[in-house]
Amino acid sequence: MDSRTRVALALDHKEPDRIPIDCWTTDVVDRKLLDHFGLSTKEELLNHFDVDFRYIAGPKYAGPPPAVHADGSVEDHWGVPRVRIDVDTNEGQASYREVLNFPLREARTVREILDYPKWPDPDWFDYDCVRDQVAAARATGRVVIFMGDRMNRCAQLKPAMYLRGIDQIFLDLAGQPEIAEALFRRVSEFYLEYIRRTFEAADGGIDIFFMGDDFGTQKGPFLSPAMWRQFLRPGFAAFIEMAKRYRMKVAHHTCGSVRPIIPDMIDCGLDILNPLQPDVANMDHAELKRTFGDKLTFHGSMSIQRTLPFGTPDDVRNEVALRRQTLGPGGGFLYCTAHNIQADTPLANVEALFEAYRTLGKY
Repeated sequence: MDSRTRVALALDHKEPDRIPIDCWTTDVVDRKLLDHFGLSTKEELLNHFDVDFRYIAGPKYAGPPPAVHADGSVEDHWGVPRVRIDVDTNEGQASYREVLNFPLREARTVREILDYPKWPDPDWFDYDCVRDQVAAARATGRVVIFMGDRMNRCAQLKPAMYLRGIDQIFLDLAGQPEIAEALFRRVSEFYLEYIRRTFEAADGGIDIFFMGDDFGTQKGPFLSPAMWRQFLRPGFAAFIEMAKRYRMKVAHHTCGSVRPIIPDMIDCGLDILNPLQPDVANMDHAELKRTFGDKLTFHGSMSIQRTLPFGTPDDVRNEVALRRQTLGPGGGFLYCTAHNIQADTPLANVEALFEAYRTLGKY
């Protein structure tokens, strides 16, 4: 059975030959795996693991050169300064770009929010490259996903955190709702036009549109269901409606414990929920499958906080088998980790993971 048929059956809540496989890794892990297997490209690695999905990069930034500050920080397209952080691990070095300060933290009025001079413009991106990306992904015979990179993924809350400050945006929700609403509205307006142009350029070649916005902590949602409905649901629903116009399935990535808002996400038309993070409160996989398994496809669930970095290959295989037992029956499940496999994960565990996907995920 080919990947496109396999995934289509799983999304239709039917059992294909095996549970479809996805692969989320950091660049450090990719380099280590390529060296380990003697491969040259990420495509070769994905084929080695028989991964059913291919992600396209999406539009390329072609706007004004980013501002560089004296401290070495570089502004992203939201005008948010970020500095490169290099982290040494036992398994290699990883690099991240962390926010140094929040440019809209001191704003006190809606007018200051709206007059912010560094709001990004959809015109700053080159969408023509999307057509070639889609053609290359389609040529692999796999399912094509557009998600965007970590710094530019269709979202509302995370960009607001970067612009306003993590603490301040939550204070706004409670004490200055008009500022929060203006900020979310401005962010969602940018992304609606950005994804519309992306979908037009793809010309029907994207199968799944993947949003990403963290709504939960390890213990529960960042905000109450009532607040989520008031402030975030309008944009969330609008993103999904835009993708549905172009006949795509829609997935959403949110870390953390988000059980109370899953019915709302379904009501907005969401097809796929990622990642069913296993090491958080109130996200019991069996209960989620029982309650929502006929309405949602689940994607992810393999622990990158516990099993992959600290377990043995047998622990990894046991977790894969448990997910097959709990989430696999009746289709509606896609194997993947709960986030990118990190640099501290032993290669033996990565090998065990993908081998178990292929062998233990059979129907």
